[in-house]
Amino acid sequence: MSSLIKQVLRDLAARYAEWRQRQQAYAELAQLDDRSLADIGITRSEIPYILNQPRPSRAPTWAKPSRASHAH
Repeated sequence: MSSLIKQVLRDLAARYAEWRQRQQAYAELAQLDDRSLADIGITRSEIPYILNQPRPSRAPTWAKPSRASHAH
């Protein structure tokens, strides 16, 4: 049970770190003028959408099946 708690806490820490990275990226992109945003191929209204796109393997580590459960 304690390993499950550790995995949940690690997952929470990772999600918090991702959230902080998105907040930082948002702040940096929001400071750019419209022309600079156009140069990188986005508009100001697309910033939240782009930063909130799901990333691969975002499932919590504690929710992923273990390899032992797949062994035959």
